[in-house]
Amino acid sequence: MPARSKAQQKAAGAALAAKRDPAKVRDLKGPSREMYETMNEHQLEEFAETKLAGKPGHVKGSVH
Repeated sequence: MPARSKAQQKAAGAALAAKRDPAKVRDLKGPSREMYETMNEHQLEEFAETKLAGKPGHVKGSVH
């Protein structure tokens, strides 16, 4: 499933980085922390690799 907004894509990128380097977990806050805890690496990759062209900055609703 692709990210629906730039903010969601950015949060997924931060969570994915933390999955790959556990030292970064302490830097996660809000949606990126929730994504880290509830999604696997493959799901995060799908969100993080989404093209940003034409995406809104934020979308109301669920994080994932």
